Amino acid sequence: MSTSRLDLALQRLHAAARPEALEAMAGFGLTGEGRLGLAVPTLRALAREFKRDHGLALALWDTGIPDAQILASMVAEPAKFTRQQMDHWVTGMRAWDVCDQACLNAFVKSPLAWEAIPRWAARELEFEKRSGFTLLAVAAVHQKQRPDADFIARLPLIEAAADDERNFVKKAVNWALRQIGKRSKALREPALTVAERLCRREEKSARWIGADARRELSRGAG
Repeated sequence: MSTSRLDLALQRLHAAARPEALEAMAGFGLTGEGRLGLAVPTLRALAREFKRDHGLALALWDTGIPDAQILASMVAEPAKFTRQQMDHWVTGMRAWDVCDQACLNAFVKSPLAWEAIPRWAARELEFEKRSGFTLLAVAAVHQKQRPDADFIARLPLIEAAADDERNFVKKAVNWALRQIGKRSKALREPALTVAERLCRREEKSARWIGADARRELSRGAG
């Protein structure tokens, strides 16, 4: 990746900046120092222009600009990720949309994704921990060939993290439980069983996660 490619990408990002959108975006938790306010469709158009370029992706990520990091996730080459690179990206997350886009566009397609889930789920910082459960949720949808038993083996991660009251963690934990339960008929009952247990927990976050997942997974049951 030449420096000129990074410079050009940054020029295009800054040219498309929408500073007038930043206040409204912040209301949805779309924050992060240096954010430019680009909409996701604009970033996807830029990704099509620059095409897959792992070196460019790594350089864009290291700018720390949230919009550049989302673009990085779109031009990354998942098969080229190393464990160190993925962990480095996770430690650089400062907003939930950066976390979710990285998981959806890049991490879930990496051969290293599955073993990263428990590693990140054990992290302490909010967006690092969120990444473990976001990746689990995304994997439940997109890793079609993975056996259901693998997802059953990840359910204890959900129960272990259900006491985390932080908004962006508990929402990702809930998301993961719901997506596992919706993945197949064979997974719905194990996921519902976990949801029922969470509903009986003392922690407010666990009860919220359990009740919300139970509501969604119970639709059409019977």
